[in-house]
Order: sequence, then structure tokens, then C-alpha cells
Amino acid sequence: MALFETLVVVLGVAFVAALAVVAKTKLFPVGDEEEEPREDVAEYIAMMVSVLYAVVLGLCLVSVWDTRSSAADHVQAEASALHQTYLLADALPAAHRQPLRDAARSYANHVVDVEWPAMVAREPLDTSGWRMLEQLRRAGEVSDSDRVSEHIAAQEVLAQLGYVDDARRGREAAAQERLSPVLWTGLVIGGALTLAFMFLFGIKRSTTHVVMVMGLSGFIAFTVLLIHQLDSPFGEMLGATPDAFVRYFSA
Repeated sequence: MALFETLVVVLGVAFVAALAVVAKTKLFPVGDEEEEPREDVAEYIAMMVSVLYAVVLGLCLVSVWDTRSSAADHVQAEASALHQTYLLADALPAAHRQPLRDAARSYANHVVDVEWPAMVAREPLDTSGWRMLEQLRRAGEVSDSDRVSEHIAAQEVLAQLGYVDDARRGREAAAQERLSPVLWTGLVIGGALTLAFMFLFGIKRSTTHVVMVMGLSGFIAFTVLLIHQLDSPFGEMLGATPDAFVRYFSA
């Protein structure tokens, strides 16, 4: 969802809430006396609903932000280890250098061009990426007749590919993570209850009431949309990007 669309939704929710306030004021006008006594129990319940909803909002924001940050860390670690593998090709026997570089570059291009659009669309990744990673391992293998320094370099290549493997698993897992349906239910019900309580107490100044409801409803809508965007770790708007792969293998 683009920024403009987000603003339209937020303003739309606020406008609908304002219309609801106006309709409520017209249909059930506040007289000289309050519509119903402001009992301490009712006010306490309204306050508790608001506090509990703030807790749910905070929990959801922390959850989706941690997932998004973890996804970005996995991408950075995978790209960095792959780049180190590419650089270590200089220490391998001449016959292995270019095949290893080509395999590393092909893997990076596959991640950016093929896997990334699939992760944005939340589609499961196929096994082609793992097959390309196995080709990388084979390209870094050396024979027993090679020099000791080349064997050491080959061992370091395998170590870096191990980091690529771990980071790739984390990236795939992050791409499929979603906010719990229980939390989404709490967001919707809590938001509705919080706004409903704004109509329970009579406010004689209808303009003040409209402004209060518009502000609260707009802010709730914005927060829920923010959670929705962050719930896609590789989404187009706030998700992790393949910039690390592009930066290391753009040349």
C-alpha cells in the first residue's frame, strides 16, 4: 500500500467517524442534563479498554518490527557472506576462480530477480536457490594435489557458505511469518470498542466531539495500517530490500 493510499484510508476513517458523531448528535441531542450520569465505573471501564488496547497495539508493533528487523539482518548477513566467498576466489586455484565468481553472481541475481518478487508476494520459494548454493559449494572444492594455502582458502569458502546457508534459512522463514490472527482480532475489536466509548458520554460542544473522534479514529487507523505494512517483512513500502545484494554484485 502506497503512502497516498494510506493517507486516503486514514482520512476516510476519520471522516466516517466524524459523520457518525454528527449523526449521533442530530439523532440523540444532548440536553441541558447529561444523557446519563458519568458513573465512576463506566469511566473506569472506558479507561481500562483504552489502556488494554494500547498494550495490544504496542505488542503488535514490537512483534512485526522485530520480524522486519530480523529479516533485514538475515539479508545483510547472507549478502555479506556471499561477497566474502566471491573475494576468496582469488586465493583458490586458477581453474576454480571464475566458476566460483560466476556461481556467486548467479546466486545473487537469482535472489534479487526471482526470489525477491516471490517473497514480496508471500509465495513459497522453490528449491532452485538451494541447488545454486550447492553449485557454489562444488565450485569451491579443491583437490588433494593443490597447495596448503589453497586448501585453507577452500575451507574458508565452505565456512562462508555455511553462513550463507544459515542466513538463507532465516530469510525464508521470515518471509512466511505473519502476525497472529489472535492479535489481529484484538486490534479490530479493541479499536472498535475504543471508538464506541467515545459515543457513550455526552459532549455538548459537537465540534469538540467531532475533532476528538476524528483524531482518535485517524490515529488508530494509521497505527493499524503501519502494523499491516510491517507485517510484510519484504513488502514494497516498509519491508527489507535487496540493496545489500545489489551493492555487492552490481558491478
